[in-house]
Amino acid sequence: MESIRYSSVWELLSEVPWWKSALRFETTIQRPVEISGIGLHSGVAVKIRVAPAPVSTGLVFLRSDLGNFPIPALWRHVARVSYATSLMRQGVLISTTEHLLSTFYSLGIDNAYIEIDNLEVPILDGSGQPFVELIREAGVRHYRRKRRYLRIRRPISVEDRGKRITILPDDTFRLTCDVHFDHPLVGKQALEMEVTPERYAERIAPARTFGFEYELDAMRNMGLIRGASLENAVCFDRETVLNPGGLRFADECCRHKALDLIGDLALIGKPLLGHVIAERAGHAMHAALVTRIMSDPSVYEILTFDQLASRVAHALVS
Repeated sequence: MESIRYSSVWELLSEVPWWKSALRFETTIQRPVEISGIGLHSGVAVKIRVAPAPVSTGLVFLRSDLGNFPIPALWRHVARVSYATSLMRQGVLISTTEHLLSTFYSLGIDNAYIEIDNLEVPILDGSGQPFVELIREAGVRHYRRKRRYLRIRRPISVEDRGKRITILPDDTFRLTCDVHFDHPLVGKQALEMEVTPERYAERIAPARTFGFEYELDAMRNMGLIRGASLENAVCFDRETVLNPGGLRFADECCRHKALDLIGDLALIGKPLLGHVIAERAGHAMHAALVTRIMSDPSVYEILTFDQLASRVAHALVS
C-alpha cells in the first residue's frame, strides 16, 4: 500500500509554493484547446474543445452537435452508472465523463466549457494523462473569486453486498482505495494518498481503464466497448496482460479505480475536503455516496480556504 500523510495543512502546502492562488481562488483555463478520439463504448468519432468559462460557472458540457445544449457536470444529472458514468439533461446524454472530470477536478480547474460533438467523451489512451497534457497546453488562469470548498462534517457510508464506500471528516482531500480481482497480476491492491495536482498527474492520471478477456463477449452483447482496443485499455487474459507494453504500474488497476472515483466525486461541483475510503466500490456506489452527501446539508459545510486555514492555525496553537 502506498501511504502519504501530513500532520497539517501547512505541511502539505510546503510542497505547493503556488498555493495562495491555486487553493484560494477559482480557476479556468487560459486558452481554448482541442482533442479528438473515439468513444470507448459507442465507438463513435468525437472531438472536444475546452474553452475558458466565467467564475462560478463550474464544468459544463456543451453538445456542439445539438446547438451547444448545456449539461452541467453535477450529481443531479447522473443518468447511468453501469461500466461508466453518464449525464443526461432533458433527454440529451453525455457518457463516460469520469476520466475528463477526474483530471480537471484534481488539477484544480473550477470553470470550463467542454464542447463535445457526440454523445461520449473520447477514451484516448484509456487514462487521464492526455487530459493532463491538454490542461498544461491550455494554461491556468486564476480569478479573484475565492474558491468555496465542501467540507464533510460527519461520517457517511454506503454498503452493498460486501462493497462499501465511506467518507470521513478531513481538512484535505484524501483517498483510500482497494480492489480485489482473482488474477495473478492483480489480486488485492490498495492505495492511500492525499490528492494534490502533482501527485495526481504523476501517480494516478497515467493509469488506464482495464478489463478481462473472458468478459469481453458479454460486454459487447450489451452494446458496450465497441471502441475498445489495446491502444486504449489494459486487457488481461487468465494469466497475463495482453498489451505489448505491459502495465504502467504494478497496481495500475487500483490507481485507475482511484481515477474513476475522483471523476465521480467531481460531480459534487465543489472541491471536496474529506477522507474517502472505497472498498471494492464502483460507479454506482460512488454516485450513491455523492447523492447521500448532497441530499443532506447537515453533513457538510461550505467554506473558503482562508476560513479553513484560520481554523487549522487556531487548532495548532490551542
